[in-house]
Amino acid sequence: MEQAKSVNVMVCGGAGFLGSHLVERLLADGHVVDVVDDLSTGSLANLSDARAMGGQLRFHHLDVASLEFAELVGLRQPAVIYHFALLAPQASENSSVMRAVPMLLSVLEAARHHGVKKVVVSIAAGLIYGEVNAKHLPVKEGRANDAIGVPHVMAQALIDLLGVYREKHGIEYTVLATTNVFGLRQRPEDGVVAAFASAIMREENPLIFGNGKQTRDFLYVDDAIDAFARALHRGDGVVINLGTGVQTSVEELFKQLAAGTTVSAQKVKARPGDLQRTAVSNVRAKIQLGWSPWTSLHDGLAVIRQHFKKA
Repeated sequence: MEQAKSVNVMVCGGAGFLGSHLVERLLADGHVVDVVDDLSTGSLANLSDARAMGGQLRFHHLDVASLEFAELVGLRQPAVIYHFALLAPQASENSSVMRAVPMLLSVLEAARHHGVKKVVVSIAAGLIYGEVNAKHLPVKEGRANDAIGVPHVMAQALIDLLGVYREKHGIEYTVLATTNVFGLRQRPEDGVVAAFASAIMREENPLIFGNGKQTRDFLYVDDAIDAFARALHRGDGVVINLGTGVQTSVEELFKQLAAGTTVSAQKVKARPGDLQRTAVSNVRAKIQLGWSPWTSLHDGLAVIRQHFKKA
């Protein structure tokens, strides 16, 4: 990918899993980066590598929904704001989900008042599309949301809000609909790969919710971050899927990750709202971002297993 000229970028949720990896990429590309995070789920430890890179990085311990956030945007003048703090991949019907719309509104209003050109957000593809019949997989953008809960309704509301601000106020946006992104730094509660890896490292038997036949589209974090970096200047005004298009069962995932260990998985009752199958088409990503994933599940899991040995 060609080197773009340096711009000021703000990453909300930048001390989290995806956010911290993006911060490193943006610094490597020569951009000026401000991280905003209230550290409710993120960690300063996630930014240790970014701090060591020696680029132009500032951290702000702040809630995106606070009044001070708009003041910060006015002070730092970012050209683009990335927002990772909206809906967690495992979002449930609780108060954090209800905060998603106010949090996005806070970012959009700050952007409107202070001339921010673009907002890039990450939303789990499963929340955007819901349960999709197997014959329609990998799912393409534009498919109607078969909402099966409040988080799915919220996901669509967030996309609608971005469209309104683009139409009324000229603020560009890109929504990146992510599948099951995995890699180092991910919390066990935020992804099945991290949950399995955490249990295996402790030599404990992890849980599989349901029969293990449910499928997911696993995307390695480096691949996902490359797409996010490309969205800095591309993909305006659209939802873009990020995934491999390949379905892997949770049972098969565990077998690959636990190979060579004595750990076994315990199957328990499925959780309400869990999807049975998911995978997304990345054709639009190829067109809009010039992006395709390159890391196989096998190679991505190898990185996780290597981490086992060092831990």
